[in-house]
Amino acid sequence: MTAATVKGITIEYEEHGTGEPLLLVMGLGGQLVAWPADWIQRWVDLGFRVIRFDDRDIGLSSKMPDLPPTLRRTVAAAASRKLAKSSYTISDMAADAVGLLDYLGIEAAHVVGVSMGGMIAQAMAIDQPPRVKSLTSIMSNTGDRRYGRVKASLLRRLPKALARTPEEAIDKSVETFRLISGPHFDEDEVRHIAELSLKRGFDPAGTARQAMAILASPDRTAGLRRVTAPTLVIHGLLDPLVMPSGGIATARAVPTSRLLMFPDMGHDLPRPRWDEIIDAILANIRRATPATPAP
Repeated sequence: MTAATVKGITIEYEEHGTGEPLLLVMGLGGQLVAWPADWIQRWVDLGFRVIRFDDRDIGLSSKMPDLPPTLRRTVAAAASRKLAKSSYTISDMAADAVGLLDYLGIEAAHVVGVSMGGMIAQAMAIDQPPRVKSLTSIMSNTGDRRYGRVKASLLRRLPKALARTPEEAIDKSVETFRLISGPHFDEDEVRHIAELSLKRGFDPAGTARQAMAILASPDRTAGLRRVTAPTLVIHGLLDPLVMPSGGIATARAVPTSRLLMFPDMGHDLPRPRWDEIIDAILANIRRATPATPAP
């Protein structure tokens, strides 16, 4: 693993393979190891230079100095964007990702983001269009609070599944993903990723600051209407954390978008659907790479 310095912030990253750059952007509280190793290998085998990284405030990347928001402040921010106060936003995190591309000497990349990572990928395409060859937004939303909300029944149960100490981090992670995943939930894989993450660090304060950054960020709908990069939106019909309307709203906003929804997918990347998901992302990438005319 390697660290890049981006405008005074350390961004921890890994590279695998060679070829067309593929930037993977993880979601809220997720470290780079949350991308399964065999998912990475699939893309390497397809001939891509795969880059995964820790977003700011998580894993081995820089932690922001401001105090984490209290539960009361977070609830208030969820009720009204005007009450959301954060030292950074999704656009700042998108600038981190672009800065990482600069550090690696990459002019443009295919960008795939999940959940909060989908928001970051969207902001990259909006703020720095030339840097995004193709965009894939998975289980995410536009920032318009009417769409992609948390299911009410999950909202009541989720706080009890959040880890507060390193000792409970692994079991609580399994409990959380059991709540948000679809029927293909794989406890062994989730536990393995939780173990890898705990070895690299445990910082619920960073996750809380990331959550506040999401709540403080503006609606991206107007910006998404200007996106010209080939765009694929993927969402699970069973997603309780970002309900399916978030994906539908994203696809409606981006003129070039294609929407793929799975009836057996929650807020996860179910292995039985990997072939279809990878094929769809590849098809979207090909839309950004015109075929060479025959001689």
